[in-house]
Amino acid sequence: MTVATSPAEQRHGLTESEFELVVDALGRRPNAVELGMFGAMWSEHCAYKHSRPLLGRLPSSGERVLVGPGENAGVVDIGDGLAAVFKVESHNHPSAVEPYQGAATGVGGIIRDVFTMGARPIALLNSLRFGPLDPDGATDVDTAARNRYLFGGVVGGIAGYGNCIGIPDVGGEVVFDPSYSGNPIVNAMCVGIARHGEITLARAAGAGNVLLLVGASTGRDGIQGASFASATLGEDREERRPAVQVGNPFLEKLLMEACLELAHLDAVVAMQDLGAAGLTCALAELTARGGVGADVDLDAVPRREAGMTPYDVLLSESQERMLIVVRPDRVDDVRGVFARYELEAARIGTVTDEPLIRCRGAGGLACEVPGRALADDAPRYAIAGHAPPPAPDGRLAALAAEEPTVEALLELLGSANARDRKPIWRRYDHMNGTNTLVGPGAGDAALLRIKGTSRALALAIDGPGPARVGALDPYIAGASAVVEGALNVACSGSTPIAITDCLNFGSPETELGAWQLERAIDGIAAACRAIDLPVVSGNVSLYNETEEGPILPTPVIGTVGVLDDRSLAVPMGWSDGDEIWLLGDPALAASALAASELAWRRGARGGTPELDLDAAARVVRLLPRLAHERLIRAAHDCSVGGIGVALARVAIATGIGARVELAAGDGSAASAAVFGERAGRVLVSVATDRSPDLRQTVAAAEVPATLLGVAGGAELEVRVGPARMAVAVQSLTQAWRSGFQP
Repeated sequence: MTVATSPAEQRHGLTESEFELVVDALGRRPNAVELGMFGAMWSEHCAYKHSRPLLGRLPSSGERVLVGPGENAGVVDIGDGLAAVFKVESHNHPSAVEPYQGAATGVGGIIRDVFTMGARPIALLNSLRFGPLDPDGATDVDTAARNRYLFGGVVGGIAGYGNCIGIPDVGGEVVFDPSYSGNPIVNAMCVGIARHGEITLARAAGAGNVLLLVGASTGRDGIQGASFASATLGEDREERRPAVQVGNPFLEKLLMEACLELAHLDAVVAMQDLGAAGLTCALAELTARGGVGADVDLDAVPRREAGMTPYDVLLSESQERMLIVVRPDRVDDVRGVFARYELEAARIGTVTDEPLIRCRGAGGLACEVPGRALADDAPRYAIAGHAPPPAPDGRLAALAAEEPTVEALLELLGSANARDRKPIWRRYDHMNGTNTLVGPGAGDAALLRIKGTSRALALAIDGPGPARVGALDPYIAGASAVVEGALNVACSGSTPIAITDCLNFGSPETELGAWQLERAIDGIAAACRAIDLPVVSGNVSLYNETEEGPILPTPVIGTVGVLDDRSLAVPMGWSDGDEIWLLGDPALAASALAASELAWRRGARGGTPELDLDAAARVVRLLPRLAHERLIRAAHDCSVGGIGVALARVAIATGIGARVELAAGDGSAASAAVFGERAGRVLVSVATDRSPDLRQTVAAAEVPATLLGVAGGAELEVRVGPARMAVAVQSLTQAWRSGFQP
């Protein structure tokens, strides 16, 4: 991309053609403040210049959808006049520079997105990706040390903010791959509960209504953070540290309680949190959505640093701040609420009929800009890319035909991408609020009671399965992430009802990057239509690259489900004597190993992965029915390490082994049968006397089902044709718990 030649324009990331569009929008050349505002609002981070034309392909409507994309968070009906409010967002670039504050403020920002809507946050989840923590053939000592620093800082930041504010962190995932070295992925999801009548939108309306800026005072932290998040990470990353915000969870707790109290009053017209692009973005989005303008006195903005200019005030991304539109006769009431929480509520302006944002400060007019030009009129770029040559890998066939061994199973169980995550989640308070029924490590999805009802919410956040499948087929990466989330929720007995997505990719300006982004979105759309899941909110994070190249295509999906009767929740562990069944395709083919953990570790990094979306959707729809009819006693989906690791995980969870036999076919895919990671498959356990009922139900649902064996004993025995693996559950546990320390 050609950058504008003026040094001032370069600093704001606008191209020559974009600068000309700014001139056209204003009818004149912008001043320095206005240029900074356009530079932030027209950044990729805020404007979605390369992705917005593609996002319209995602289904976003449904009978439960109350608020879809375009607001601070999505809202879906969950019965009894209640709604789930949720969204996922990224904080990748800030976390690469200052991991603790980058992750902490990412958590703080997504919490504000939810309580801004009038919902009480009840749960946090996170999806994290890092480079390897230990040196190996692809990672040198210094890089591994940096990765470990980023890992520890991010985990600490998530724990520090969530624990202090009192919202439980109930689930997540962590993946390691060299492509994330120096560019970690930090995606945070928040879920809240609101009554239908108390949902608050971010749409300013009514000339004469008052603008109150509430919460923290404004400093210089985070200035032009949006532009920073829209650039490729380079050697100047340390110079970018001032673009990272600093969080205060204790202040946010007060701000949250005050804003939720306001949801019960009729004094507030709209609320908007101050995140990327700070006050500029809040003013632009509120006025553009409402078709109004605003007169603002920047000198009235509380500041914590001397000498701040109008530019600083408008573009600061200081955290824990909200802009509230209040009816003029209720200003004192609203200020009284914030005063009780010892929070400042500064009157900084009014809503006007003329659709202009007019800000004054330092004795003069700082800016005069149409809010719609900032929020809606950024250029849209149609991207076009081409698929790279296919990556066939003849080694997959040989690997698939190898005899599966106990050594391979233990290796996979102890690998960074499969081992016990307790060293991470034990730092999170997952019982805050006393709603958590199933927390981290105890099931495929978190389960939280909805107080005052018999229902529960099931929550999951997942990336592609296999994790590296985007390197081979980004369409399957997008589709499999949706399938993985839906299956995790359905394994609890819940019905998936909606998703939020976070699209983490490299530059869309390369042919490869453009192709990966478009194909992944198409995969998400196809899977959502197959399973009937609307996308109600989301986030796009592009330019996730370093000098070494882009990250793996990483679409992340947050899934919300409802369990109408929480007494029917399905656990992850089988009981002694249970029959063990596989729902879904046995995947007796070398292609099932494509992008798998085993293949990657063996250097077989090609192949053609496969995913039957219709078949996977049938499994998703079947599981809640099996739970409702009490046909299954346990469920666990097959993901990293395939059926072999899934069997081991359930054995570890219960301390009970099993004797199983997997189909061997013609014997050419024995290892694929055990360790293949094709998405859309689930292990379930069934009491022997209910086995006939299960056979009848799965046949009616047109879901392949295979009886694998029986649970019992202190050993996991797996037979595949003539091959036999037998290992003590205690040995499996020791391998799985060979953990890491953040």
